[in-house]
Amino acid sequence: MEDLKFIPGNKFAKDRNILPGVSDKETEDIKAALEAGDLSGAAYVAHKSDELLKKTELNIAITGESGAGKSSFLNALRSLGDEDKEAAETGVVETTKEPEPYKHFKYPNVILPGIGTPDFKPDTYLEQVKFDRYDFFIIIASERFRANHAKLAQEIRRMEKKFYFVRSKVDFDLYNEKRKQNFDEEKTLEKIRNDCIKHLSREGINSPQVFLVSSREFQKYDSPKLQKKLLKELESHKKHIFLLALPNLSKPILEKKKKALQRQIWKQALKSCAIAAVPLPALSVKCDIGILVDNMRQYCESFGLDDISLNALASQVRKPVAELKDVIKSPLAKDISKETAKEQLTKATGKGLILAKHFVSMIPVAGTIFAAERSFTVTYRMLNSFLDDVAEDAQRVLIKALERENK
Repeated sequence: MEDLKFIPGNKFAKDRNILPGVSDKETEDIKAALEAGDLSGAAYVAHKSDELLKKTELNIAITGESGAGKSSFLNALRSLGDEDKEAAETGVVETTKEPEPYKHFKYPNVILPGIGTPDFKPDTYLEQVKFDRYDFFIIIASERFRANHAKLAQEIRRMEKKFYFVRSKVDFDLYNEKRKQNFDEEKTLEKIRNDCIKHLSREGINSPQVFLVSSREFQKYDSPKLQKKLLKELESHKKHIFLLALPNLSKPILEKKKKALQRQIWKQALKSCAIAAVPLPALSVKCDIGILVDNMRQYCESFGLDDISLNALASQVRKPVAELKDVIKSPLAKDISKETAKEQLTKATGKGLILAKHFVSMIPVAGTIFAAERSFTVTYRMLNSFLDDVAEDAQRVLIKALERENK
């Protein structure tokens, strides 16, 4: 098995130094296993890489004074409305000592506690909220940033962690300003931004960057810029899980999600390939279907093609959920079953080719190599095809959701 052409990127050519979605060390381990003809060993490395990705935790601290809009921001970041069952309570009194961790309803390793700063003391605050657990801080204010916000940012910087200033509730400011003559939205937003920067600069923050956000209209204003900034500054595994957890409210995010998931497909195909090399056709069929079902469901959930996400989006854009579902051609996450996967597999390869693959796997050496290569190719193509369909559905849902605004 010296030349395994079915690995992507030519397809595991000797001049290829790294595989997508894995570390340099994992690439070397997979390469060594393949060169030794150890498909199961290569698949095991891919499996362990997947497990590490699933177990990686991302802790985001959302902090600010009571009433600043932390809970609404937290809900928006989790693709939930304030009235949804899993949403964080809004308008409640908070405490700095016992931040309540809210897990993302699809990605429980993405944890977003809301922590207040009403009694902030630089020498004790970060210890109270167990500072070290957080990957970065989002500091929120609904009117103006004060001395406490700046002191907190300085302490976070001193401890070499990232922080981001978010000015919330800008939709309310714009609503109030619209009553005035000669209202100009861009000028109003720039005025709010400059006022925030001025107050933070006075408190000793050099060249502060402030993101203007509305939790009720999370796709607008500076929210896309904030999401792009956060993705840019996170390391690989944490970037991946954060990206998948982001709301599906912009075309660039949908495109990034698709690329991130595409980078993982070859690992799933490699697992199928290794199982197909074992001369037990029934096992190969069962595992192929299991791999497909798991990944198809993940794609649907990542792109918001599940009932909870669609209901939350419909509520946010004030449209019947049936209107959003009408433009979806793929099955929803809850409808993905073994039968669905078999249908997709047959459509992608033809029933005869599937049977041929498993019969030929019973032929020693040559047969198992053929079955392994065929299994890799089939799984790789089928998952890519399904991902294309789901990504297109997500684009159609987004267009339908924002249709009213574009008219």
